[in-house]
Amino acid sequence: MVTFGATANSNPNKSFEVTPSPSDSISSLSFSPRADVLVATSWDNQVRCWEISRSGTSLSSAPKASISHDQPVLCSAWKDDGTTVFSGGCDKQAKMWPLLSGGQPVTVAVHDAPIVDMAWIPGMNLLVTGSWDKTLKYWDTRQQTPVHTQQLPDKCYSLSVKHPLLVVGTADRNLIVYNLQNPQARSFALLFLMFMTCTEFKRIVSPLKYQTRCVAAFPDQQGFLVGSIEGRVGVHHLDGSQQDKNFTFKCHRDGNDIYSVNALNFHPVHGTFATAGSDGAFHFWDKDNKQRLKVMSRCSQPITCSSFNHDGSIYAYASCYDWSKGAENHNPATAKSSIFLHLPEESEVKAKPKVTTSRK
Repeated sequence: MVTFGATANSNPNKSFEVTPSPSDSISSLSFSPRADVLVATSWDNQVRCWEISRSGTSLSSAPKASISHDQPVLCSAWKDDGTTVFSGGCDKQAKMWPLLSGGQPVTVAVHDAPIVDMAWIPGMNLLVTGSWDKTLKYWDTRQQTPVHTQQLPDKCYSLSVKHPLLVVGTADRNLIVYNLQNPQARSFALLFLMFMTCTEFKRIVSPLKYQTRCVAAFPDQQGFLVGSIEGRVGVHHLDGSQQDKNFTFKCHRDGNDIYSVNALNFHPVHGTFATAGSDGAFHFWDKDNKQRLKVMSRCSQPITCSSFNHDGSIYAYASCYDWSKGAENHNPATAKSSIFLHLPEESEVKAKPKVTTSRK
């Protein structure tokens, strides 16, 4: 059984800690796609940014800037050019923060319920937001109204984009795949035409028996991962001829104790992936060879979110209370929220060559 609290090791993997740390639980981590700049959102209504510097095997962090929402912030995303940060949360709004230019944040999206996930779509120059109001909305940030609103079968829990693939996980274990065809739209008329051709490619019930926690599109757009609250991950290919490659596996468990899979992140170079869970651990996996590449030691608190930097040389993860055991089990004296940076070795994240044997 995993023991959380002051007696457990808060940093057993000897990772580098980002300071100063948020004052409440951390809901998302996002690295800039162009530089080692890290953004974190948290339940203290803040969006914080740090510049990460590396010298050999040493890392350091310098706080860069921060902005506030009116209520807890749940998600974040970067524009593909690394100039702008988006954040959304319980105030039902998404803000656009021109971080690189030092500009002030402006509201660019509104829902009828909290915004729980978001992504920038480079091929379309649009922001997509998913909400508990059972909609996806696509936003041209120059306009005050959404370009398109997509009704979902239930509350959005997670979404992931690798254009033209968009994967959405909702309540009731729905997984919806959209094909975002892009006719290089540069006008409202062409954007409207684009969404007329935007199709629901596939809808399935999750292969996992319990509530969806996170999804991640394959880097090659040929499928996706799905993680659940039951310590299990599903690997799903979209091509009908590849269905024999679909499988599920157990993870983030300790004997009879089962923990949620909170984050799935693909390595940007090697195509392997990381899982992070409420057991306080993160692991690296190779889906193609069905191998676990590295088992990391458990932290003293759950890992709620994680992110690779642009070249996969840094893996950031947040260790904090995840509220899965309610307010009555929250002890402010021991529930410090921390962001750690791990430097993955190549052997941890690069697929191992297959060993073949031949008979003489």
